[in-house]
Amino acid sequence: MKRFRPMAYAAAALALLTVFFTRDSAVAETYPVRPIKLVAAFAPGGPADVMARLIAASISPILGQNVFVENRPGAGGTLGAREVAESTPDGYTLLLANTANIVISPLLIKDVGYDPAKALAPVANLGTTPNILIANNGLGLKSVQEVIDYARKNPGKLNFSSAGIGTPLHLIGEMFKQRMGLDIIHVPYKSGGQATQAVMTGEVQFSFDSAQPAIPAIENGNVQGLAVTSDKRIPQLPNLPTMIEAGVPDFVSVSFTGIAAPAGTPPDIVQKLNAAINQALQSDQVKPVLSRLAVEAQIGSADEFAAFLNKERDQWSAVVKRADIHVSE
Repeated sequence: MKRFRPMAYAAAALALLTVFFTRDSAVAETYPVRPIKLVAAFAPGGPADVMARLIAASISPILGQNVFVENRPGAGGTLGAREVAESTPDGYTLLLANTANIVISPLLIKDVGYDPAKALAPVANLGTTPNILIANNGLGLKSVQEVIDYARKNPGKLNFSSAGIGTPLHLIGEMFKQRMGLDIIHVPYKSGGQATQAVMTGEVQFSFDSAQPAIPAIENGNVQGLAVTSDKRIPQLPNLPTMIEAGVPDFVSVSFTGIAAPAGTPPDIVQKLNAAINQALQSDQVKPVLSRLAVEAQIGSADEFAAFLNKERDQWSAVVKRADIHVSE
């Protein structure tokens, strides 16, 4: 009978761990050795697609390999997210992640097919974009407080638009409704453009709109801008207060775009991608484009992105549960 030798077993275990760590480090040192696919889970031409192509083109020369975009739209961005979640975790398939496909849609769609908190590894937060509370010019309400006062005096009389049930802009309206105890009516449209147009024409009275369509609509006098949902004012509309400044405590809601990889991707590869993305975000080629898109670059680590996502999921799961919102895939 062989004697149990703990020192020998410990040495063997240490040697095995050394092999694994050495292997992962070697993989990261040579990575990437072939093109990288970035899955954009939305249709070509939209804001998400623009961001995907911008970051792909920017990090390709840094990594020394082509990063190409593959559009995989459908089911609120969850089809593309599921594809990446089920991919080999080797750093060669990445996801353009955003508020919809790794935070909100998995909260709303039953059996979405993946748990983003477990199936996807956060790599980098590319940037955040505020949303803007806009109102119809004919409403005669010039501030957030006037909207609140009117809604309280006229329950059920104010309508707000969104790009559809369960979209981020719908949930922002629900959060406003819940935080301030208002009786306001949600009117879903088929697209963000239709939702914005509805405010312009007076079909609805107000909306929490995306910054990209809202800013020119405000500047052109087509709608009244009341507040931004970020924690600070934005340079494009410096005179527009934040929701907090306008009297709504702790009301912060930004849309984000980031990069995620399949869970299990080696940490050294995640770090290499994170460093390349942060370098690209600070380049003279990328910064002006982000400014035009009203995107504030977020330079940070993968762990910081993970913490941001946890906070987002906590906030929106509470809103969804209280509003009892469900959508079908």
